[in-house]
Amino acid sequence: MKRFLIWRYKHISEKNFTFILSALVGLLAGLASVTMKNITFYIEALLDKGIVFSNNQLYFILPIIGLLLVYLFVKYVAKKPIEHAIPSILFSLSRKGGFLKRTKIYYPLIAAPLTVGFGGSVGLLGPAIASGAAISSNLGKLFHINRKTRTLLISCAAAGAISSIFKSPIAAIIFAIEVFSLDLTFASLLPLLIASVSSVITSYFFLGDDLLFNFNFSDKFEIKDTLFYVLLGIGTGFASIYFTRMYFSILEFFKRFKTNFQKLLVGGLAIGIMLYFIPPLYGEGFGFINDLLAGNHLKALGTTPFDAFNDNIWVIISLLFGITIFKAVAMTTTFAAGGVGGIFIPTMVMGSALGNVVAKVINNIGLDFQVSETNFTLIGMAGLIAGVLHAPLTAIFLIAEITGGYELFIPLMIAVGISFSIKKSTVDYTIYTRELAKKGQLLTHNKDESVLTLMSLDSVIETNFVAIRPTMTLGEMLHQGVAKSTRNLFPVVDESERLVGIILLDDVRNIMFDQSLHDTTFVNALMHNPPDSIDYKKDSMQIVMQKFQDSSAWNLPVIEEGKYLGFVSKSKLLTAYRRQLINFTRH
Repeated sequence: MKRFLIWRYKHISEKNFTFILSALVGLLAGLASVTMKNITFYIEALLDKGIVFSNNQLYFILPIIGLLLVYLFVKYVAKKPIEHAIPSILFSLSRKGGFLKRTKIYYPLIAAPLTVGFGGSVGLLGPAIASGAAISSNLGKLFHINRKTRTLLISCAAAGAISSIFKSPIAAIIFAIEVFSLDLTFASLLPLLIASVSSVITSYFFLGDDLLFNFNFSDKFEIKDTLFYVLLGIGTGFASIYFTRMYFSILEFFKRFKTNFQKLLVGGLAIGIMLYFIPPLYGEGFGFINDLLAGNHLKALGTTPFDAFNDNIWVIISLLFGITIFKAVAMTTTFAAGGVGGIFIPTMVMGSALGNVVAKVINNIGLDFQVSETNFTLIGMAGLIAGVLHAPLTAIFLIAEITGGYELFIPLMIAVGISFSIKKSTVDYTIYTRELAKKGQLLTHNKDESVLTLMSLDSVIETNFVAIRPTMTLGEMLHQGVAKSTRNLFPVVDESERLVGIILLDDVRNIMFDQSLHDTTFVNALMHNPPDSIDYKKDSMQIVMQKFQDSSAWNLPVIEEGKYLGFVSKSKLLTAYRRQLINFTRH
């Protein structure tokens, strides 16, 4: 490897090598996605042969079996919980230099198919992205790639996974840019394009021309339906808020249970009950979406306890609305019970159901309106993706590529724009980003914030300050502190190393040569509180920078649980910021 790296540095430029690696990452991410899909389909086929699904006899108990298998795998093989895909990648990019453990390549390939194959109400896209990202991260480590290129390759892996699963290379590129906050430059766009094309070719090679959504687009946009698309956009916006808040509420509820096994039992039972009454909640839900797009809502709903009322359209509408409500519940319960999966595809399922419901209500309300249920189903998916994931352009181009054209571009922009605006103005985070944003560990399209996020507080803490005690006399302070220090600032700490104040050299300059005060004046009479302090565990670099701005201080003490650690100087902070900005913007 050393010889190869030397040869590469001599003969292949950094730019060309990045292009080569992006093609390789796209290929490997595509293979990971194809492998995950095939394992899942194989599990589903095995279960389908042995269980009579049409009579609802046994299939609703399968999720708890799948969750049990994942529980055993995590406990005895992984030996630590498998993190949610996108948040763990975003954390790695901001705090770990884009390094992901090698185990993250294959753990999702096992745990996700067990979860989804046995009916867990989650998707495969997130784990596919996690596996591809881990592959690209370890390739970057192997070839000694710098941090910026490593980030780009991880984004290439995400684009590759989406391109492979949906066979939509353009939406895949846009997803990587929106979710991973890449700068849209030629330097980043071309590798993403190469990875996306490489991955989609891999998918075609192994899976053929089969598409996830099989339908013939026939209903064009009509200007008279504009108001209804506005209503759909409003509906998907509020549904996105519901989806996000329900997700965090259920996760918070499951924290009450002390052990993972208790979560598994409660979650598995809850999922089974939901599946018994609403069978389409089983698994990812691509079949459900395809049936709605084909106009076959009875097949989409499957066999339910309400089959005797299927001739009543309002019962059908109620059942579809139930899917809109309970998909988020079933998905989050699967996660909380220990399942492994993603949220992207459940979002699409929920959106398709909501769009279809809105269209059916309009068509059957008795006011002689008639809209395309297929179009509303598609645009409902886009509205939820835009709102839940804060990825409006991904939503537009994904549906455009799925439909094979841009006939729905205007209604897509209407619904997606409204949905995204409502969600963003109400809840300024996504399921992916909430926890990271709270801790100041999230990279965004704001270059200033991203540079601060990449900075480490440890790198700017200075510890060469001489600490003094509050019980010292002025003379002791001068001999043991001032005489031995090159700084003009002295932290005052007690016997427990807790900061109780500070003294500046300027505070004692006018009395330090008055020997009559050396034995009668004490430090605790001279010290004063710092203008502010930095909490080592809680304060992000954005907060640190804001504290310097608000306090106008040149130095601020760093405190960890009350104990003094050191100081951060404004000059060192700004120097470190400038250095990180140069590295961040270098192409």
